[in-house]
Amino acid sequence: MDLFSCQVDATSGHARALTYQTAHGAFRTPMFMPVGTHATVKGITPAQLEELEAQVVLANTYHLAMRPGAEAVAAAGGIHEFMAYPGPMLTDSGGFQIFSLADTVKLTNDGVEFKSIYDGARVFWTPEENMRIQELIGADIAMQLDQCAPYPATREFVERAVDLSAAWAARCLAAHTRPDQTLFGIVQGGMHLDLRMKSVNALLEAEQASVANGGRPFGGFGIGGYSVGESHEVMFETLGQVARALPYERPRYLMGVGNPTTLVRAVGEGVDMFDCVLPTRTARMGTAFSSTGRMNMRNAKFADDLTPLDHECNCYTCKTFTRAYIRHLVKQDEMLGGILLSIHNLHFLLDLMRRAREAVLAGSYQEFLDAWMSSSAAKDY
Repeated sequence: MDLFSCQVDATSGHARALTYQTAHGAFRTPMFMPVGTHATVKGITPAQLEELEAQVVLANTYHLAMRPGAEAVAAAGGIHEFMAYPGPMLTDSGGFQIFSLADTVKLTNDGVEFKSIYDGARVFWTPEENMRIQELIGADIAMQLDQCAPYPATREFVERAVDLSAAWAARCLAAHTRPDQTLFGIVQGGMHLDLRMKSVNALLEAEQASVANGGRPFGGFGIGGYSVGESHEVMFETLGQVARALPYERPRYLMGVGNPTTLVRAVGEGVDMFDCVLPTRTARMGTAFSSTGRMNMRNAKFADDLTPLDHECNCYTCKTFTRAYIRHLVKQDEMLGGILLSIHNLHFLLDLMRRAREAVLAGSYQEFLDAWMSSSAAKDY
């Protein structure tokens, strides 16, 4: 396959199975991406990520730009060499992190000024500067700089974020030149379907103008501004229509979502890629995903339970340790407890998406979705 080419392997209803080629190998969808914010998935070594068969790992532009600095990552040979992870990688733009610090942000048409959480310094990013930083970091996929609106927000605020994100998308496309890295545009628009469609159309117009001027198209599209406080039902009122309005032959990436039931439902709506800190963050709090629902490993009922964490799981944690031992680690605040649960929770989501792909390839995704939604696990996520 050519670099950044996308092949639709199969469809089942609206669900799709894609193969996408990057400079560091191909990945296959549906897929979940572990989050390595600071060039590390907390508690997990790169070798373990490979053993888990994680296909793409996500790192955060905001945090890496602040510490150790994009130039330091570039001097180490780029993000893959820096963290010794050989597979495909993606960097978000850092826009979500910037706009989550709303009281320190000064926004203009030209860019955004914000206060570093590390040393308090004022920093100004234009879309062009953001592209320079992401090209230095060197992930296979970069995301455009955008403004993510919170929930709830006024329609006027959300529309302004759509307009600004669209203008910045065009500038990111014009500024992005690294040939072994592709750029994804991002759809905004809050919970307003008309604003979401306006955002989609603006991205496609920016892409058309870029290609007409000898530039490159977007390699795929992120769907941002969901899972920011609204209920899942509110999100699903518009998500499917937004996803299916995007180009058929390129990946659709629902940003910041890691709830198992949401993933399974979103695949059925035509979404291909997901990321979230949820599996590792909840692991560090002592929570395990399982085929029967969430498990709080601090509960006393696990103290003498010598069975595996999840009887249906074949990850290292489940094949090796008992619920009693994992509870012991969690109660003692031993770091191994969080590590073992992180391995398990990541495996759970990665395997869930592997099984979703198999269902698409078999033409039976609706049956897979129905079986999940009728399970006890679905009601607990």
